[in-house]
Amino acid sequence: MRKNIIAGNWKMFKTRGEAINFVLQVADKVPSQDLVESVICVQAPVLRDMVKRQGDNLRVGAQNVHFKDSGAFTGEISAVLLAELGVTYVIIGHSERRAMFNETDETVNLKIKQALAYDLKPIVCVGESLDIREAGTTKEFVSAQVEKALEGVSESELEQIVFAYEPIWAIGTGKTATPEIAEETCRDIRNTIERLYSKDAAQKMRIQYGGSVKTSNIVELLAQEDIDGALIGGASLVPEDFVFMVNAGVQK
Repeated sequence: MRKNIIAGNWKMFKTRGEAINFVLQVADKVPSQDLVESVICVQAPVLRDMVKRQGDNLRVGAQNVHFKDSGAFTGEISAVLLAELGVTYVIIGHSERRAMFNETDETVNLKIKQALAYDLKPIVCVGESLDIREAGTTKEFVSAQVEKALEGVSESELEQIVFAYEPIWAIGTGKTATPEIAEETCRDIRNTIERLYSKDAAQKMRIQYGGSVKTSNIVELLAQEDIDGALIGGASLVPEDFVFMVNAGVQK
């Protein structure tokens, strides 16, 4: 059985005080990591504050990482620093970073390899625009994203990686892919993993759904066979809602 992973992506929300207050409210309320993994991905300046207060069952993630150890990369953050801070996960390839900060399939691949080199667990985002969805080429587009992301990644390294299917047309729009649409593309991702590696690797791969996930739809989404968790935006900012959604992820 694949263990569900429920991750909040706070994007550029919450001050230091608000972040600390949040983690103090939820750290003792989320279920055991043996049952479901719970993660909060926060802005870089509060990573250490969150790690210090995460408790036994909550884990902290970053929202970006550079693919070099160090250098003249103003505003970036290195994997070595994230590892030193005690960060566990890092989001790579979110559609907002692809659209606004020139993230490409090639840099996503480089960042995955860099994260793995420092024992960080990548949450790799893939997903299509509305134009691609309406053109009927979602399967080909997303499969190509997965294949390019994993170029040069060994099968043994796959167990450290989580994929997040996030249809761009459903992020922050209030529109959510139906459970059937989400399941279809998550299954396509799993089939791509099987084609690239093996059936065993595909069955072990955890695939989240993201895109306007909230308390009212998470149970139905997680009931799908190939959906192993959620990457949640705005709904993860409310402590009670986050705890509810993590509890919804306790083994199917």
